[in-house]
Amino acid sequence: MAATLSHRGPDDAGRWTDAQAGIALGFRRLSILDLSAAGHQPMVSSSGRYVCVFNGEIYNHRDLRSDLEFRGVRFRGTSDTEVLVEAADAYGAETVMGRLWGMFALAIWDRVERSLLVARDRLGKKPLHVARIGDSGWLFASELKAFHAMDCFRRDLDPAAVATYLRFGYVPAPSTIFRDAWKLEPGTFSVFRFGRATRSEPYWSARAVARRRRLRSSEPAEEAASVLDRLLRDAVSRRMVADVPLGALLSGGIDSSTVTALMQAQSARPVKTFSIGFREREYDEAGSAAAVARHLGTDHAELYVSADEARDVLPDLAEIYDEPFADASSIPTFLVSRLAKRFVTVALSGDGGDEVFAGYRRYRTISNVSAVISAVPRPLRRPAGAFLTAVPLDCWNRAWRLVDPAVPARWRQRRFGERVHHAGVLFSAGQVTDDLYWRMVSLWPDPDALGPGLGPGRVAWESSGLDLDVPDFRERMTLYDLVTYLPDDILVKVDRAGMAASIEVRSPLLDHRVVEWAWNLPFAMKQRRGASKWLLRQVLYRYVPPHLVDRPKAGFSVPLDRWLRGPLRDWAEHLLRSDRIEEAGLRPVPVRDAWRRHLSGRAEEHRLWVILMLLAWKERWS
Repeated sequence: MAATLSHRGPDDAGRWTDAQAGIALGFRRLSILDLSAAGHQPMVSSSGRYVCVFNGEIYNHRDLRSDLEFRGVRFRGTSDTEVLVEAADAYGAETVMGRLWGMFALAIWDRVERSLLVARDRLGKKPLHVARIGDSGWLFASELKAFHAMDCFRRDLDPAAVATYLRFGYVPAPSTIFRDAWKLEPGTFSVFRFGRATRSEPYWSARAVARRRRLRSSEPAEEAASVLDRLLRDAVSRRMVADVPLGALLSGGIDSSTVTALMQAQSARPVKTFSIGFREREYDEAGSAAAVARHLGTDHAELYVSADEARDVLPDLAEIYDEPFADASSIPTFLVSRLAKRFVTVALSGDGGDEVFAGYRRYRTISNVSAVISAVPRPLRRPAGAFLTAVPLDCWNRAWRLVDPAVPARWRQRRFGERVHHAGVLFSAGQVTDDLYWRMVSLWPDPDALGPGLGPGRVAWESSGLDLDVPDFRERMTLYDLVTYLPDDILVKVDRAGMAASIEVRSPLLDHRVVEWAWNLPFAMKQRRGASKWLLRQVLYRYVPPHLVDRPKAGFSVPLDRWLRGPLRDWAEHLLRSDRIEEAGLRPVPVRDAWRRHLSGRAEEHRLWVILMLLAWKERWS
């Protein structure tokens, strides 16, 4: 099992077993703190009671170390793993969870109680999968592919998980694509007691943070920006601690530029930064990233991605993402990680800014369009929506290009047609409800129509009653994204792509202290006068002039529509044969119809990519 994860830990390997107790722990190490043998895992506490395996970083390990030394603990080395296992010994394995700041997936075996605790960090940065074997056995691993090394692991697919994948383009936790495996949810630990019952408990919850909200509405904007600046500086500083070279993934957008600026402000030498570019102008952010890098004085490297390079990566995607995963930006994410690995072992990123500071366009779109909808008579709403979505995306884009030069820079749209189609969905719904959010984030809204017996692909959050805790619909959307799209899509994409290149990616904007503080901000501090992430921008403007970063968001998008009609067409045709679609348990007609519409100029690339990634995954793993 550990050998299958060698990409996550190419520097060292270890195992610890207790045959009498019936437990074996294996580990692959990416050495970052304490490169000596004192950081080797699995690690046993000085008392001999606890044995630990741990993937990730504890950012307050120095604070915990000081407290433990005050209690009389004597350390052998300087790794955060040793701090973790000694903290479990001092405070108890369950109690210590709430004291940890960081990104991690961990397992702690208690040799006295004969119990195993497994846990995952608050926001879900690091993955942890569990599988049942037989009546009383379990496997756990960072990636599902490790389970394939065990003959006792059953690979029966879960139809409900296939349905949710087809709907959203990823498999939401706690499900996995396999019936007998599940994901541990963020902010949760589970305890397995051999011969006795198991239990799971949350030690941190985004919903509980929302429930405890205390609005900071009277705080002046400049003062709030200063508080956020200090919080982010500390979050970035803690993530710059490493015994190996580190840098930053820089797209040139608000989030990554803020992180890079705060890194450079606290570094005595130029920070190494890395960007990806595309030849297609409307998708390319490399020039903007380079401009930010020049202003900050970083040591910058960039890679322009062609369709041929993207095609070369395609065979690797099913291996890297070992359940179906349809976020096409995984391609540039992997390529920029591979570029960065040539120079560094750790990279900081801007992930989380959209969810924490309300950056996604859909928040603004729904706010703006809902006001227009209310002014349109009800009988006209559905016909208006049908018209807006009936006109092909390319037609809307061509029409917009005629007026784009006369529009102020901050209002320009890279993909105007997509925005119009989103507005059409809103008009067709007729009113703003939570169902509208779920419809907007659904790629195939009715998975059951794609395959018999799949079901609707619903997730528990759709009937969570969240409106009682968070009355503002816009803020509910940000919370839905924080607990679903962020951990199950964005962070999966970044973790697997980074680890496939043997590089660790850290996200200061997801420091739980930043998340908790930002949740107490009024929404007007996040969106104001048409600008998203307004308060975060005020922090960034202290380091980077607005004209370098105020532009339409691209978000690592790729020119998938053109690629599927051009250089990727043969690959897609190979997978989208009717017999292959049927073998995957799907109906060929709706899929082939979508493919024909795309080839004729209608934009169906995102829905088709969901099918293509499922077929490619089945070709590799089934």
